[in-house]
Amino acid sequence: MAARKRASADASTEPKPQEKPKSQDPTPAEPPTAPLKVKSGFIVKLSLLLLGPYLYLIFHHYKIDQDLKRPILINAGLSIVGFFVTLKLIPVASRYVIRRNLFGYDINKKGTPGGTLRVPESLGIVVGIVFLVLAILFQYFNFTSDSNWLVEYNAALASICFMTLLGFVDDVLDTPWRVKLLLPSFAALPLLMAYAGHTTIIIPKPLIPYVGLEILDLGWIYKLYMGLLAVFCTNSINIHAGLNGLEVGQTVVIASAIMIHNIMQIGASTDPEQKQAHAFSIYLVQPLLATSLALLSFNWYPSSVFVGDTYTYFAGMTMAVVGILGHFSETLLIFFAPQVLNFLLSLPQLSGFVPCPRHRLPRFDSKSGLLTGTNDGTLVNFTLRILGRMSEKSLCTVLLVFQAIACCLCFVLRYFLAGWYK
Repeated sequence: MAARKRASADASTEPKPQEKPKSQDPTPAEPPTAPLKVKSGFIVKLSLLLLGPYLYLIFHHYKIDQDLKRPILINAGLSIVGFFVTLKLIPVASRYVIRRNLFGYDINKKGTPGGTLRVPESLGIVVGIVFLVLAILFQYFNFTSDSNWLVEYNAALASICFMTLLGFVDDVLDTPWRVKLLLPSFAALPLLMAYAGHTTIIIPKPLIPYVGLEILDLGWIYKLYMGLLAVFCTNSINIHAGLNGLEVGQTVVIASAIMIHNIMQIGASTDPEQKQAHAFSIYLVQPLLATSLALLSFNWYPSSVFVGDTYTYFAGMTMAVVGILGHFSETLLIFFAPQVLNFLLSLPQLSGFVPCPRHRLPRFDSKSGLLTGTNDGTLVNFTLRILGRMSEKSLCTVLLVFQAIACCLCFVLRYFLAGWYK
């Protein structure tokens, strides 16, 4: 959850019986709204850094079949359009949510002028809507009515749409943690019910002598695992938060790694079904990355908008879906290594063994502008306890670099374990 304090329309602004009539009092001035600023230079540099390896692989390193490259490029074109549409819609949506008192105050700027600004909340809804429109339009260019992938593709979109809706409801109603953990289970149902792929796993080669099988069919246990993966990915993005740009930033880094992994598997594989599965993953990740970059241009420090649980639920479910249908859930979990670590650090508080405050954020010193880690079990606080005090922007950058290192480590592990592990 973002580093904000939810504004509430309480009775403090209404006249009490002993007060003078409202007409005799001067109208109180509303707090100023955070100005919408696009960090275009930062987004351009980040895009070149993350997309450079992907573009090199798809256009130069691998010879991708034209039947696969064409829809990937069409999808990329639609994603670029989605980027600019999202940039245009976020300011419009910001005015509407401010009008409906859906805004918050940045806790990590409390005591400074930035802490008094009203920041529009739940702008992840814009990304979710644009993403779904792009994904639906893409069907016209790639899928026929008898396509084997069409049912699962629409089921994936249904799960993502359901999760986006539940995330927005959570932002509005502010549901408790126990409910937050259950929401992804319901949203994953369309995907689980429509899933017609294999339910088998390849036994690692070192374990084959002990198991006695090379391939093990898990049946319904595999679908249960898929549901649990959706729950983890969705909530792990949600709890690894609290800094301007962190929620969207980690999604952008992981999505870029997923795209690179998929294109590497397409280029190296000779199995048409496996190639199509990874292409399917790219069809969903490219628009996720494009729309998220547009949101990050407003959400990067100092944040002009808050993404809300709407975005974290949407992003987590989307990446879970592509990992499930692309059949690389193990790789996806390695990409999520910082989120796994954050979950393990948070487990004592989330399970109730240790008191869990409403906001598990670091302490902000308004005089120095630096954050100090608390004893709360989050990766944000753990990093501050290890590295010492630092600014919010520097801390977010360190955490995103750590996210990128975890993704690179995944590729290194796959390279060295290829042929020995599986």
